[in-house]
Amino acid sequence: MIYIGNHVSVTDGYEAMGRHEISLGGDTFAFFPRNPRGGRSKDVTPEDIAALRALIEENNFGPLVVHGAYTMNLCSAKEEVRANSLEMITDDLVRLQQLPGNFYNFHPGSHTGQGTETGIEQIADGLVAAITETERRTGTELANTVLLETMTGKGSEMGGTFEELRAIMDRVAEIADGRPTAKLGVCFDTCHVWDAGYDIVNDLDGVLGEFDRIIGLEYLRAIHINDSKNDCGARKDRHEKLGQGKIGAEALKSVVRHPLLQGKPFILETPNEDEGYRQEIAAIRSLML
Repeated sequence: MIYIGNHVSVTDGYEAMGRHEISLGGDTFAFFPRNPRGGRSKDVTPEDIAALRALIEENNFGPLVVHGAYTMNLCSAKEEVRANSLEMITDDLVRLQQLPGNFYNFHPGSHTGQGTETGIEQIADGLVAAITETERRTGTELANTVLLETMTGKGSEMGGTFEELRAIMDRVAEIADGRPTAKLGVCFDTCHVWDAGYDIVNDLDGVLGEFDRIIGLEYLRAIHINDSKNDCGARKDRHEKLGQGKIGAEALKSVVRHPLLQGKPFILETPNEDEGYRQEIAAIRSLML
């Protein structure tokens, strides 16, 4: 079995997100704790978070997959962008200490002309700083796992290969004596890996084998389940509804049913409104019967 859900809005609070997802038939969900384009985080009360925690426990939810703002870039050539990004990710992690046992997923960033090696170093430095500062501010160990998302590799975007993600994780371990590595993982986005050139249509087993060899399947903690408008290796990022893109229904069915991916949260990021998500969640559930 898997857990399945989609992005929901934090506008009406945390408990409201859980109730919204239940109405769609899901048992996990993703949300942005702040505006996806940056800005202030949504204010939240301990009572609201407690109500959500009780709700997801009562309804046997899987781990949630919180998403960092798209504007965060820990490897920008601009120092002020890196500093603002570090503060955003730290602030998010501090707030999420009240919602333990879940995942915080973010796009690794774009090196904006500095080169891959510099990008790897700056992302790793930022991650260690964010984890360290979160633990300092709260006086407790990090309560959630930070996930690097697989990306398409367009332009100077980092994370378009499994090797880049592994290098970031190795660098984190190197500069922090290995301890924070246990707090890191990867979110596997089907659209992104396909667009990056990993052929999950014709060789899903081979792609997962490559992931295991380079990163380790124990670090694959969540999946973004999306179709793509693009051909394999296009290095673009245009999501499509399930079964209506170049990946197709049969390949996505294989992803959902793959034995190595069971027990994980699957998050839809398809171009849908509520009714479309309700239909896709029901369709995925039917595959698990």
